[in-house]
Amino acid sequence: MTVDKDAGGVQTPYERVQRTPEFQELRRRFRAFAFPATVAFLAWYLLYVVLSGWARGFMGTQVVGFINVALIFGLLQFVSTFLIAWLYSRHAERKLDPMAADLAAQVEGGRK
Repeated sequence: MTVDKDAGGVQTPYERVQRTPEFQELRRRFRAFAFPATVAFLAWYLLYVVLSGWARGFMGTQVVGFINVALIFGLLQFVSTFLIAWLYSRHAERKLDPMAADLAAQVEGGRK
């Protein structure tokens, strides 16, 4: 550990890395995906819940045989969950993992 003269205390390696522009960019890239995806998914889920409670006629509309709109929307909740997980995996692999590996190497190497 080193002493941070500005903060008046001892800094851990994580605290040093946390202040770097590279770490701030990593956080920005993570949040740029995570926050909009979370809001979109919660809005989609809330729509499903609201329609199930207050638009029962629409949700009960038969599409094919015994399959109604509510069942399709319910299944689409699972599809959207897996889609978001897959999209995040691609985003992390392309945009986050390389930066995180560089930062980890810096911390382990003691360069920052």
